[in-house]
Amino acid sequence: MGRPVVGRLSVRTRLTLVYGSLFLVTSAVLVAVTYLLTVRTMDDRFSARDLDPEALARLRDVALNGDTSQLIALKADADRQLAQQKRDVLAQLLQSSLVTMLVIGVLAVVIGYLVAGRMLRPLHRVTATARRLSESNMHERIALDGPQDEIKDLADTFDRMLDRLNRAFDAQRRFVANASHELRTPLTINRTVLEVALASRKNPPETKALADVLLGNTARHERLIEGLLLLARSERDLGTRVGTALPDVVRSALDQLGDPEVDVEARLAPAVVTGDPVLLERCAVNLLENAVKYNVRDGRVWVRTGTRDGEAFLQVVNTGRPVPGYEVAAIFEPFRRLRADRTGSRDGAGLGLSIVRAVVHAHGGAIETVPRPDGGLSITVRLAAATPPVLPAAAAPDAR
Repeated sequence: MGRPVVGRLSVRTRLTLVYGSLFLVTSAVLVAVTYLLTVRTMDDRFSARDLDPEALARLRDVALNGDTSQLIALKADADRQLAQQKRDVLAQLLQSSLVTMLVIGVLAVVIGYLVAGRMLRPLHRVTATARRLSESNMHERIALDGPQDEIKDLADTFDRMLDRLNRAFDAQRRFVANASHELRTPLTINRTVLEVALASRKNPPETKALADVLLGNTARHERLIEGLLLLARSERDLGTRVGTALPDVVRSALDQLGDPEVDVEARLAPAVVTGDPVLLERCAVNLLENAVKYNVRDGRVWVRTGTRDGEAFLQVVNTGRPVPGYEVAAIFEPFRRLRADRTGSRDGAGLGLSIVRAVVHAHGGAIETVPRPDGGLSITVRLAAATPPVLPAAAAPDAR
């Protein structure tokens, strides 16, 4: 069974219905009381004196002549005239009261709708602030002014909750950053010692082999720490907001990619966003590295930029093994990989797409991930365009 219609109405509409219903019920009671009082008053005060002069003259003549039968007939006719006058007056009163009640009822509904909107305006402010909030702008507060009523208590409670959340997020980011910085020093020392051991001719081959393995593990740990640092930075407020061309970001990312083992096809249409160029470049690098790394032999990667529906997009599509739809969300979690072919990878730290998600969210964007029927993924990053679209929608690339 579906939800009741009332449950789908907004609070403003429900308050308006309550106001209108109360007014109509009160008006109906008032009209009924007025009608009954008018009937009682007319019964007490209406008499033969209220007849027209001709009827009164006929009654006077008949009474003087002493014709009883004609007197009775004239009296009955006078009673009918009085009753008809009462009915006419009451009908006109009832009609006027109903029309007035209807008109004032419509005005009451309109005024109630406006008053309800004004009363709920602080709640709309609370809702709008809650929608704008994310981990990257937890500093924003409602700061509602006005009397200390229930709505202001709600806004103040919400602000205090945001203060606690902001402190918790800041403490978490500082811990990750500080821990990462502290871990870099011993790893750097270890790497230096191992490189010296590999370069020394005095060490036996077994020692050099062990040093080579340890050097690889040290390099992996360094990449992990660098990823944690970048993840902590990308989850903070953007310190730099400048106009950045997505094609330039992708070209720089392709240069860092070097000579991949798969075929990379780039179609870079103009698209400009406002944000941190360094973080956006890292986002593109991670997407391309992920597309190249989790590919198949003789696979392909397609990278697109452009604008569509007022948004700039960066799309990276790759071939690869089929990806179950229920596992797509897991690849954006830290240290999570798909079970199909990613659990045994030692080349990455498992933070690449987590950093992508953090960067996109910090820029107020969205990520759309679609498994391709033939295998691989289509990942599209959508950001607010800094300039009007430069290409029609028909020129946008296909997600396939």
